[in-house]
Order: sequence, then C-alpha cells, then structure tokens
Amino acid sequence: MPNIRDRQLDGLRAAAVSMVLYAHFFAADDSHWGHIGVRLFFVLSGFLITRLLLDARSAAQFKPATALKSFYARRALRIFPPYFAMLGVLWLVNLEGAREGWAWHALYLSNFWYALRDAWTPWVLCHTWSLSIEEQFYIVWPLLVLLTPRHLLGRLCIGVIAASLAYRFYWPLTGEPSLARDLLPPASMDALAAGALLAAHRSATMSWPRWMTVSWLPLSIVSLALLWVRLTSMGPVLDWLVWIGLEALPLIPLAMLVGHASTGFSGRVGRLLELQPLNALGRVSYGVYLFHPVVLALVVKAQGWIPINVAEQGSGRLLVAGSATLIMAALSWFAFEKPLNALKRHFPYVRPNGGFGAVPMSTVQADDWLLGRTDEGLRPVYLPGAGARGKTLQASDLQ
Repeated sequence: MPNIRDRQLDGLRAAAVSMVLYAHFFAADDSHWGHIGVRLFFVLSGFLITRLLLDARSAAQFKPATALKSFYARRALRIFPPYFAMLGVLWLVNLEGAREGWAWHALYLSNFWYALRDAWTPWVLCHTWSLSIEEQFYIVWPLLVLLTPRHLLGRLCIGVIAASLAYRFYWPLTGEPSLARDLLPPASMDALAAGALLAAHRSATMSWPRWMTVSWLPLSIVSLALLWVRLTSMGPVLDWLVWIGLEALPLIPLAMLVGHASTGFSGRVGRLLELQPLNALGRVSYGVYLFHPVVLALVVKAQGWIPINVAEQGSGRLLVAGSATLIMAALSWFAFEKPLNALKRHFPYVRPNGGFGAVPMSTVQADDWLLGRTDEGLRPVYLPGAGARGKTLQASDLQ
C-alpha cells in the first residue's frame, strides 16, 4: 500500500498537469496557469531527484560512478521509450508539420529550436521545450549533487536561483521580449534549484525558516492578483514587472507545497491530495503531458465527426480532448511504460559488498517530474553509515 507521501505527491502531479490541460484545452485567454503547472513540475523534479541522490550518497557503499550510471539508465528507461515513440509516429504522419526541426526535438533541444525561430512552429511539439529543459538540467545536476561537499550544496542552489533571477532582469535591455526569454535554460533553473534547495534543507532539518512561514501566504495572494492583472492590457514596463512577479513570487509557495506534501499534509488538504482519481492521474501524468497536444491536433482534425465544438477552447474541447488524452496515457502506462519501468531493478544506486547484489535505494521513482510509483514493496535497506548506530532504512524513509 503506497504511503501517505507517495499519494500526496501524486496528487500534486495531478494538480500540475490539470493546470496545463486547463490552459491548453479550456481557457479562452492567454492563461498563465499552464506555466504555473510546469513550474510546479520543475520544483517537484528538483526536489525528488536531489533527495534521491542524497539518499544514495548517504550509503556506506556509495560510489559516484555507480550512482551516475544507474541514474542515467533509469532515466532512459522511464523517459525515452514513450517520448521517442511519440516522435516516431509524428515523423511518419508529419502531423502539423512535425518533421520540421525533428532532429532538434530528438536531441532534446526543443527549447533552443523555438527560441531561435521565435515562433511556436510546429505547435504540436511546443510542449517539449520543458522536457528539453529537464534533460539539460539532468546532464549536469547529478554530477553536482554527488560530488559537491554536502555543506556547500545549499549555497550552490541559492547561486543558481540568483543567477536565474539576474537573467530575468537582463531582458529589458534587449528590447521586445521573445520566446528566448522563457525558453532558454536560465529561465527555469530557479524552479528546479528551488526544489533541490528544499531537498538539501530537508536532509538537515524538517523545520521551515520563519521568513518562509510568514511570507508564503502574502506571496500566494500577490501571485493570484498578478494572474488577474496579466489579462489586462499594459505597457511594456508593467508587463515586464508582472512577468517577473509571476516567475519569482510563486516559488516559495510552490516549494512549501511540495515540502509539506513530502511529509504528508493533514486534514482536508491531505485527504484531497490522496483522492484515488487524483492519484491515478498523477501516476500517468507524464503520458498526459506528453500526448495531450497530439491528441488535440487529431481531435480538431476530426471535428466533422464530433457533435460538439472542439475546434475552439472551451468545455467541449476539454471534455473530448481531455478524455482522449487520459485514455491514451493510461494505455501507454499499463501496456508500455510500466513493464519497462520494472527493468529499473537492475540499476540500483548503491551496490553493497563490492557490487555483489543489488539494493534499491528508493521505492519511489523520483527521477522524473511526471513519474508515478513503479517499485513498491521492496525490502528495507541497512545503511551502516546512516548514523552512529546505523539505521534500517524503510521504503517510507526514501520516498
């Protein structure tokens, strides 16, 4: 039976992907909710991956080379098969001109492709910019987490966040904003590093800094107000200030949301995040995110056979395209992704006794921001280096 923290993190994944579907299927305006959903995914990803690697690093048998090889092998098993299956199908049928720039998408350079063109063409692959950001982040971040001295990791995260914020203040000097402003890696590193900082902080203490507990509610209120203000016409300076506010101000509330869910909300919030429909959606959220533009393109082409309006944003599109996306994601999960995920057991982060025998370091598959659980019910792991007397590490300790 999944523990409370698994269920609540799945609930957050469901909330994040629901914001994306709302923005892409329903909202008639230029909704920023979809971007907030992606930012939540980034914070989740930075937190879960960093915590997973820190758990591995705490083992007495830890070896950086083994952990790195396992990290990349497990990522490849989880992320690549459905991603390249989608790209392969789109190349064959050339849906919405998907062959244009196909190599960029195959190399996880979608964000650079759209930034250089300053246009969302082909639009059916526009969502891959965030997946590319993730892959670019994970080329470097595991090395830093596993090799940086533990007492310096928090400072490293703060430095990344500060650099990302400085990048935003550079843009008024460039004139009119372009897609590069939002799609180049520095634009998203603050959210990923905020999640990583949360993991580094939680590895030392479970308490929150007082400034965070005092500021999260005002920051949330201001962020909601900026979402409303953004819908009105404004000059370039005000537009830039609102943009910076919507990028930076939600970080603290999102990080605290992830942190509380990782230990388990109590009361109504906890029960809401643990609802079975939300948990089911969270487990297949990677497929939902991956396939939803493809489904949208196909649904719009089939408008002549659909009795309700799906050609425009609204309830009809949300109902039809949303349902079809969920069905496709569920089929992909059970028939394709889940069996491949089972192979991760061959790639543990730590091998005891000089490499003889595999001990899984975690039962939560946290090496992706859209992942669900795949390895449940594994035996406890004894870590001699986990304390003065050693520690028997249960599955719940690592999730």
